[in-house]
Amino acid sequence: MNSHESTLIEKFLFRIAKQWIAGDTMEEAIRSARDANKKGMNAIINRLGEHMTSKEQIENTVSEYFTLVSNLHKFKVSGGISIKPTQVGLSKNANDCKDNLEKIICEAAKSQSFVWIDMESSEYTDDTIRIYLELFEKYERLGIAIQANLKRTEQDVKMLLEHGAKIRLVKGAYRESKKASYKTRHEVDENYAKLVKTLFSDGNEFAIATHDSKMIDLAVRLAKKHERKFEFQMLKGIRDELKPSLIKDGFSVSEYIPYGTNWLPYSVRRLKERKRNILLLGSSFIQSHRV
Repeated sequence: MNSHESTLIEKFLFRIAKQWIAGDTMEEAIRSARDANKKGMNAIINRLGEHMTSKEQIENTVSEYFTLVSNLHKFKVSGGISIKPTQVGLSKNANDCKDNLEKIICEAAKSQSFVWIDMESSEYTDDTIRIYLELFEKYERLGIAIQANLKRTEQDVKMLLEHGAKIRLVKGAYRESKKASYKTRHEVDENYAKLVKTLFSDGNEFAIATHDSKMIDLAVRLAKKHERKFEFQMLKGIRDELKPSLIKDGFSVSEYIPYGTNWLPYSVRRLKERKRNILLLGSSFIQSHRV
């Protein structure tokens, strides 16, 4: 591939990425979050970026999350933030990562903002869960993302629920080995559905984070049998036709809003995540560009 082709592909990806990324700046993210609030949704803001190892990068990221939490309070945004552990040091040192997360969570607690800890590739799963459980003993408004494509997840969910954890259930977007993960869409969907049932039977305060109509319908049916505090979470710009109807039916919906210049790795992962996502993104893109 020559540089011209590469540039064209990047421009095309950016046009699509704009559907689900607020923009380069925090101001744009806050604007998107306030727009989500006006539509009856909570907002979950994430600063793009991962695998940071330099002390300066990590300190700048922690500082930016401090400012973000302050702005959520200042602009009366309903919702919270989501942090990738490798943004705040997990690639370098697990204890430093925990300390940095705690600083941000402590700041968020002052204004009652909820904090989600994102899950990354499976090499970080054990450390992420351990850090989460240690912090969850001190901070109530704290949740963790768990990925249905990993074979270990059923046991992780059971263990986390024993601790009263607040779980965001996602399908998973990272390339994993066959030994560690389910590879077919059918297997991942089957495991996701099983885990949704577990959350409704044994959990409370959890998030069904999917754009998949089958999984959303399953959660709607289970909500009639089990009175649980939960919410649907979807990316900004995807399934916008569905979000208002869920809100109208009395369900809580949160919009996940990333921002920042490091949009390409995130966007490629979203596209690779599931073929269905590509169709949904294409549909959203076409609808928003109709004249």
